[in-house]
Amino acid sequence: MRTLILLLLAGAYCCLATIVGLVLWRVAGDGGSGVAGGIATLGLCFAFHGLFARVLEVGGLKAELANLREAHLIMAGQIEKIDARFTETVESVHDDALRRSEELESEVHHLEDLVARMGRQLEDRLTQHVAQAQIAQPATTLAARQSNALLETVRDALANNRVDLYLQPIVSLPQRKTVFYESYSRLRDETGRVMMPAEYLTVAEPGGLVTAIDNLLLFRCVQIVRRLAKQDRKVGIFCNISLASLGDEDFFPQFLEFMTANRDLGGALIFELGQAAFDQRGPVEARHMAKLADLGFNFSIDKVYDLDLDFQDMTRSDVKFVKIGAEMLLDELQDTDDGQVVFRDMPDLAASDYSALARRFGIEIMAEKVESERQVVDVLDLDIAYGQGHLFGEPRAIRDAVLAESAPPPEFIRSSLLRRVG
Repeated sequence: MRTLILLLLAGAYCCLATIVGLVLWRVAGDGGSGVAGGIATLGLCFAFHGLFARVLEVGGLKAELANLREAHLIMAGQIEKIDARFTETVESVHDDALRRSEELESEVHHLEDLVARMGRQLEDRLTQHVAQAQIAQPATTLAARQSNALLETVRDALANNRVDLYLQPIVSLPQRKTVFYESYSRLRDETGRVMMPAEYLTVAEPGGLVTAIDNLLLFRCVQIVRRLAKQDRKVGIFCNISLASLGDEDFFPQFLEFMTANRDLGGALIFELGQAAFDQRGPVEARHMAKLADLGFNFSIDKVYDLDLDFQDMTRSDVKFVKIGAEMLLDELQDTDDGQVVFRDMPDLAASDYSALARRFGIEIMAEKVESERQVVDVLDLDIAYGQGHLFGEPRAIRDAVLAESAPPPEFIRSSLLRRVG
């Protein structure tokens, strides 16, 4: 387009120069004067054109420079806004970190006040128990003396915080991605030997120390879940709780107060009790379970011995998970005359529909104690979405450094023991 305009202007200049040359030739009667006049006119036209083009070019440059300045001002303004937003974000992150630190410090102080009150309330009960034990002197046989020695070892392990926390992964099937952990407690004697539950529970239960172990385990589970939440790890922990802890009218209100302070962990901490304990719960235990459920905590049932479960009753008690041994599930399978696979105790329901039935009540079936790949295949045929067992990972102890961070205050340990033996 620009080339066409230049050609038209050049043609116009040539026409003008020709006209001027003809006029001079006609007026002067001299052809040389006409040619000279035409050439001079053409030169003047091109000189004027150059000057005019220069003026237009300078004007264009000024306009472009003005646009650049305006763009620079706009960019400078945006940079200032971005810098202000960045500064605001940094300050917000710093304030949030400071707020979380203050909340954690407040939580620790709250816990210390709680366990201190528990210690003061139970001091007298320990004195009474010791006096009664000295009067009774029941240890007369070798078996009784051994039992008392083991009981004393358990008490000493609790008093000196020699309680280890073990975690075993629970995976999704068939992906085998860890989505939960189950927590276990292990005691160590003064020599460092690990005591398995089968060994110490025989004396801990009659000695009233099971709930003390539960309390320590629950405290550590809360702290570990809190630590995982800080690392943005979206996993939950199953933590065993006994009927004795749920039915303790003196201890439970303070325990509920502690859980209320940690109610933000409701979706990550699942309380677990056996099927027999769940069936034997009384109105006090049911009421206390409901209070924990009101805070957002859910429950799980393990140690299942009867597959004919009352899912409706479990739903009313906020049970969200049921763990059934893989061997038990598979041993209960049988073929019917019409070619269907059912459970022996539930012949009217296809085994593959068992998990779907539980899901209708908001309950997820988990297969525990999975030991072989063949069991995994059979469990998947039953439409079970979660598995737990040594095949996916054995229980492993939490590192000492983490345990030290999650160790309860000495007053908490002491008050738990006081409550249990009182």
